[in-house]
Amino acid sequence: MHETYACDMRGLLSFQILFLLSKKPMHGEELAQELEKRRGDKPKAGTIYPALKDLSERNLIEGKKTGKTIVYSLTKDGRIAFKHSMKYFVRSFGDMLQ
Repeated sequence: MHETYACDMRGLLSFQILFLLSKKPMHGEELAQELEKRRGDKPKAGTIYPALKDLSERNLIEGKKTGKTIVYSLTKDGRIAFKHSMKYFVRSFGDMLQ
């Protein structure tokens, strides 16, 4: 679908990040690549890193620095938040997927 005809889905970025990190820890570029596979466009650093910072400040994710790379993973609160977010998503949008 041409992007002109799509609605703005950027509001789902934090949810998508939590979803990806529920699968395995990832660094920022890896997250951006996975998001590109799903969305068709790669989020810019100015989009993804503020979202990661926000999630980190809310104690939903944590970053562990290895050299110059920071690998992010869900915290206990992040796993709980993702579980609640997933229930909300399914309740809100699940019937659209059938």
